[in-house]
Amino acid sequence: MQNSAGTAGAALRLGAVEWGLIALQSMLWGSSYFFIALVQAEVPALTMAALRTIPAAAALLLIVLSLGYRLPATLAEWRLFIGFSAFNTVLPFLLIVWGQSRATGGMAAILNATAPLFGIFLAHVLTHDEKLSWSKVAGIVVGIAGVVVLMGLHVRAGASADLVARLALIASPFCYVCANIFARRRLGSYPPFVIAAMQMLGAMFVAAPLALAIDRPWEQPVPSARALGAIVGMGVLGSALASLCHFTVLQRAGATNASLVTLIMPLTPIMLGGLFLGERLSTTDLAGALIIATALLLIDGRAFAALYRAVRGL
Repeated sequence: MQNSAGTAGAALRLGAVEWGLIALQSMLWGSSYFFIALVQAEVPALTMAALRTIPAAAALLLIVLSLGYRLPATLAEWRLFIGFSAFNTVLPFLLIVWGQSRATGGMAAILNATAPLFGIFLAHVLTHDEKLSWSKVAGIVVGIAGVVVLMGLHVRAGASADLVARLALIASPFCYVCANIFARRRLGSYPPFVIAAMQMLGAMFVAAPLALAIDRPWEQPVPSARALGAIVGMGVLGSALASLCHFTVLQRAGATNASLVTLIMPLTPIMLGGLFLGERLSTTDLAGALIIATALLLIDGRAFAALYRAVRGL
């Protein structure tokens, strides 16, 4: 059996592996919005939140146990993970589902993209190795501008979304950011795969009793095969595999960099549509993508540093 040591104390890095994991997570996590749209009309939000944890927890347990990792053994550790799961998984998921039902997907994507702004300031205050830099602030602001350009038509269509829905969609990334910092400070001794599995098990223990008490699913119509298939996809792709990417990046690159996925995620449906559905990119799509790419280069810093050195050397 592998021991439970994580990467606490290791130097943070944002290299090719971390960027690749962020890109992969953006595609996996972005698929959840598609699956939510398929299930929303048939399954109440709490029941959806509970059901998606079942395939997610099963997939993660299979991976974790097959790799020889040990799960936490004490009641105190399980209480810690259950509390973490409530704030990092159940609450933000419910806020997204409820907010998305009263606003457009574009509005949800833009408000979700504010996560790195929360992250950069909270990480500066609450961590010792993720300090504020102007390149990060500039990159995140430029990135949000890119998301606004990318989702412009959807924003105009959803301008009537009420204030409470917008606040819910903003509160969701705030929950994620706070949970990221908590995970770095309190869960850094656990391997990312164990954190991912325990998060889903904890979410199941929180969401299932709430769904049974409030939604009373036995009184609801049986979901269609399409909805059940979407719940499995949401659990395995959008929750289990995405969380493996997320917690790996969190420990290797820090809370601020882990939240960058929210800037890339709006590109996911556009890229997939172009690759698999033959959809043509519009000028707006290209402009938004270029702005976001520039933002990521600003945040990464290496390309602009190399350009600066080259210009100085002329």
